[in-house]
Amino acid sequence: MNSITSAIRRVVSPLRCNTDQVLRGCQFRSLSFAAQAAEEKSIEETTPNPAVKMNLFTAVNSALQVALATDDSAVVFGEDVAFGGVFRCSSDLQAQFGSERIFNTPLCEQGIVGFGIGLAASGTTAIAEIQFADYIYPAFDQLVNEAAKYRYRSGGMFNCGGLTVRTPCGAVGHGGHYHSQSPEAYFCHTPGLRVVTCRDPFTAKGLLLASIREEDPVIFLEPKVLYRASTGMVPEGDYEIDLGKAEVVRKGRDVTMVGWGAQIRVLLEVAEQVEKELQVSCEVVDLQSLLPWDVDTVSKSVQKTGRLLIAHEAPVTSGLGSEISAAVQENCFLSLKAPIQRIAGYDLPFPFIHEKNYLPGKQRCTEGVLKAIDY
Repeated sequence: MNSITSAIRRVVSPLRCNTDQVLRGCQFRSLSFAAQAAEEKSIEETTPNPAVKMNLFTAVNSALQVALATDDSAVVFGEDVAFGGVFRCSSDLQAQFGSERIFNTPLCEQGIVGFGIGLAASGTTAIAEIQFADYIYPAFDQLVNEAAKYRYRSGGMFNCGGLTVRTPCGAVGHGGHYHSQSPEAYFCHTPGLRVVTCRDPFTAKGLLLASIREEDPVIFLEPKVLYRASTGMVPEGDYEIDLGKAEVVRKGRDVTMVGWGAQIRVLLEVAEQVEKELQVSCEVVDLQSLLPWDVDTVSKSVQKTGRLLIAHEAPVTSGLGSEISAAVQENCFLSLKAPIQRIAGYDLPFPFIHEKNYLPGKQRCTEGVLKAIDY
């Protein structure tokens, strides 16, 4: 509490396919070398900084180090962040930047976000951590009714654009219904917020730095299953990836597959497999920014391929895939050759024992591709 008090004081002062043939090969496995290569961006084209191999949690840590080093007003706070956090994303930051800039909070999500809104409104760059996205709901009112509306209701006189809320999300293999949720759709219904996620270490660092420096409050969702599983070359220095823009991570001609976060790895594997076995060419689009999302890039892809599959871990009903499907239907109606496929979590609480059956894995996504092609 002394650290919080100090911080407050400082601030105030057309194809046909053999379905059986491809489904026989649909087993859960790690990302192939080809899909891994497709996942990695060209570092040289993006930044002149030297690159080192990182996993996703060390890339997040690197982004936080850069943000703190380049902005003296930046602070990092949340449950257990002082010793590094449960996923080690804030490791060693307190030793580098001191206890007035890196500090623990009480176990109170509403208080964490409300405190961050106050800091940001006073001119501080506030980087809050909610330990698991499943526990962000006590802070829902602060995010939706306060942070999102602060600038609007003051007629532009005040804002809390300096607030970024980081939180681990999604399935992890053993999280059950209180440590596996994907809550993005709740917040994507809220004007005034930005919602961002990442698929690998490179995008994690670049998008997080852009989020911290964004003029609107941002919810930054980190797929926790990728913290150690996803590795890649990441520039050591400062760089950003533009918010609001999707990225085509694999080009194709027959089906557009849209996803975000950890789902991109699944879609890349599916794209690789159906091209190898059935000569079906899939274009994979990573939204990256979920609010606002890049309608133009997705529409352009669908106008080329004529088919769309959307995959996400959250339940299918009223998931973000519904909004994407509606927008594409409006923009690309005359280009569509088949009904839009939504492959998502089922409409039930996230299960523990049956997680693999619940998730939109390779087999379900492949079935969706085949339905689109065979229509």
